[in-house]
Amino acid sequence: MTASATHQARPPVNAFTIDVEDYFQVAALAGAVPRESWPTREYRVEGNTERILNLLADMKVRGTFFVLGWVAEKSPHLVRRIADAGHEIASHGYSHQLIYRQTETVFREETLRAKHHLEDVIGKSVSGYRAASFSITRESLWALDVLIDAGFEYDSSVFPIHHDRYGIPGASPAPGRIVAPSQRSLIEFPMSAATFFGVRVPVSGGGYFRILPYWVTRAGLRQINEQAGRPFTFYLHPWEVDPGQPRVKVGAFSRFRHYTNLHRCEARLRRVLEDFSFASMREVLEMRGLLKIAAKSDSRTATPATA
Repeated sequence: MTASATHQARPPVNAFTIDVEDYFQVAALAGAVPRESWPTREYRVEGNTERILNLLADMKVRGTFFVLGWVAEKSPHLVRRIADAGHEIASHGYSHQLIYRQTETVFREETLRAKHHLEDVIGKSVSGYRAASFSITRESLWALDVLIDAGFEYDSSVFPIHHDRYGIPGASPAPGRIVAPSQRSLIEFPMSAATFFGVRVPVSGGGYFRILPYWVTRAGLRQINEQAGRPFTFYLHPWEVDPGQPRVKVGAFSRFRHYTNLHRCEARLRRVLEDFSFASMREVLEMRGLLKIAAKSDSRTATPATA
């Protein structure tokens, strides 16, 4: 039996991911929430992440948690709790700033700070990265070289769609190698979009998962699994299962993006976990031969990779 026939007979295992950040750190609210006010805001990420961890334990699913460095420094016990539950720890950068609005120097400093802190907390290397708001675009492809220098093995920041804040239209929708400006490369596990009537529709999760009817998400994810024969990326934020979070005064569009269907999200999350097969992002890449299987005794690298 060919690999193609095998994929048709058995849907691929998909990547389940959580971007660990708090409600006041998201781009949709950035205009109303200055970064210097973060320490004064009600801190809810620990309780919300615990809700997701309990659900994953109930469903017997392991995933990848892309942890924001600011959160990891404030709550190292949360990072250990996630790792001890059997999930992969990956990096979501440090300050949740859009990469294309940072200098390369600042991005490099923040990237290394977040990565090294996570590695110190869990005592092993961190191989995966996801940019704030998927902000690796054509304008910021230079960030890939920074990630390679820092020793990351894979990235999950590219969204192959048009969007006002992110996206690389025409990028490959399948996991594989992405070439940096230096002509070096690393593995890219892109976000997922399906095609309906010739239109590319984001179905990876997050706001799309909350706002669109569940049947649209399910149909799109099945299309990726069954017609394309490839795994998809699903993502969510802990604040998306928290309808009781404080309301921030922002414009109508930002309110729509951030608050729509928060009260429905946790039930939908359970449904998607029931409807599809999931593992951590690293496990999916290992299954597909894109990454070597990590040794159980994995320890953090002594020096960043440069080749």
